[in-house]
Amino acid sequence: VTSVGLSAPAACAAIRSGIFNPSETRFMGWNGEWMVAHQVPLTDRPSGRAKLVQMAVAAVREVLRPLGRPPEGSLPLLLCVPEAERPGRLSDMDDALFQALQSELSCRFHPTLSAIIPHGRTAVPLALGQAQQLLAKGQQQVLIAAVDSYNWWPTLMHYQRAERLLTPLNTDGFIPGEAAAAVLVGTPTGAGLECLGVGQGFEPAHIDSEQPLRADGLTQAITAALNEAGCTLDALDFRIADLAGEQYYFKEASLALARTLRVRKEEFQIWHPADCVGEVGSAIGAVILAVALAACRKSYAPGPGILIHTGTDAGQRVAAVLRYRGDG
Repeated sequence: VTSVGLSAPAACAAIRSGIFNPSETRFMGWNGEWMVAHQVPLTDRPSGRAKLVQMAVAAVREVLRPLGRPPEGSLPLLLCVPEAERPGRLSDMDDALFQALQSELSCRFHPTLSAIIPHGRTAVPLALGQAQQLLAKGQQQVLIAAVDSYNWWPTLMHYQRAERLLTPLNTDGFIPGEAAAAVLVGTPTGAGLECLGVGQGFEPAHIDSEQPLRADGLTQAITAALNEAGCTLDALDFRIADLAGEQYYFKEASLALARTLRVRKEEFQIWHPADCVGEVGSAIGAVILAVALAACRKSYAPGPGILIHTGTDAGQRVAAVLRYRGDG
């Protein structure tokens, strides 16, 4: 559920075509002009937590529709939300959001295996690792849902003050956005994306520090994911990352690639769906998974091996190695 599509097929088709749809918000910037953001066009124009709930409910319903209603209390939900220190974060975003989802969906998720994962852009890759552990213990399926919005006045005001928003006077910035996405994870039963490894790292020279950037954290995360997957980076075909426009993160991705790729490749594309949907925080990981799956299913991906990586402003880095398994 994004500004360019209210379903996975629509959004992925728009992202493939490079469509983007920023529009003026109801907030005015310091220059006296209306601030621009990627906004999800819901019919009754809800705001605040109500809009987050509606977006998340739509994404979860799309995922569960082919399966029907799961048995009461049997399906764990890993709900990915912004980190606690994110500027402008709604104070009632965790348990209240979880309970609202259950109420709107008229279903109860697993009471003990469900969890809130408040780690922003790294939440969904971290949830993949947590889902792997649940599946290894005998759980058949795990639902990962993510929802976020940067389109609140306190959030916009913070990033405007930090000069991190993309404006006519600042080309080194991002366009804020909002989105929700959901992914159903289970044991391999046929065609689909398989997660082979997840790795974590910490970047001391994060975007708010004054230390020289060496991409230590992202390098560590990628190396750990590759080690768990039992492969090298040159065995993969392309990358998808949470890059939203800021030069810092593009530089970090380039440095990490130089430090982990040991065999020369003619081409190693990096995709960044945030170009089309904006900076959507914790939802970007699930958007990345949806884009990867659509690209592999429709055969426009460069190949079946995929590296994804995300990071928070505080320095947390997570990478995952995916491989598409076809019907054959």
